[in-house]
Amino acid sequence: MPKRILRGVVVSDKGDKTIVVQVERTFLHPLFKKTVRRSKKFHAHDEANAYHTGDAVEIQECPPKSRLKHWEVVGRVGA
Repeated sequence: MPKRILRGVVVSDKGDKTIVVQVERTFLHPLFKKTVRRSKKFHAHDEANAYHTGDAVEIQECPPKSRLKHWEVVGRVGA
C-alpha cells in the first residue's frame, strides 16, 4: 500500500528533530453544499532540524518514531 503524502505549513519547530505541521483540507458539506475548511496538526520527524515556522512542507507516513511521531518530512514545497 502506498504511503500517504500531505502538504502543510510548519507551525512549530521547538522540538529537537521534530516539527508540527498544520494540514488544511476542504470538503463540501453534505447538507448545506458549502465548502468547509478543516485543519489538523501532525508531528513529523525532521532529522537535520532544517525546517522552521512558516515553511510549506510535504510529509509522508512512516513507522512510529515516538508516541506522537508517525510522519517524516519529504521536502519543501515550491522551493
